[in-house]
Amino acid sequence: MTTTVNIKGMSCGHCMMAVSQALKQMGDVTDVKVDLETGKTSIEHERPIDMGKVKDVIEKAGYEVV
Repeated sequence: MTTTVNIKGMSCGHCMMAVSQALKQMGDVTDVKVDLETGKTSIEHERPIDMGKVKDVIEKAGYEVV
């Protein structure tokens, strides 16, 4: 399964890595692809994921889900 979220506030490779690592800590997430230019982040996962938890994880990393 793939879920795409738009993230605001990323501006560099470090930002991409911080978001990727935070999301990969969630259970069932198998891969994360971040497009810095568009802010779109694709999350590959085995089962449905809680979007509230996704938002919390991203916000704790210092970014905003839009």
